[in-house]
Amino acid sequence: MAKNTGDGYRRGAVTGRTQFERSDGMYQKRDERTGQFMEVKQTPGKFKGVAKEPDGRDTENS
Repeated sequence: MAKNTGDGYRRGAVTGRTQFERSDGMYQKRDERTGQFMEVKQTPGKFKGVAKEPDGRDTENS
């Protein structure tokens, strides 16, 4: 399980989620199990600890 350290980084990876960059430059999360789109990041940059699509870090539909 991923845990926030409070120092601006995360230990471990978030499983069952991937992220991708939208055409407007913002990142959005997707649930790997259902394919459902989740939240869009409101600040610049990527989500911490979430695999980018396609990545192969998680198993198929983990």
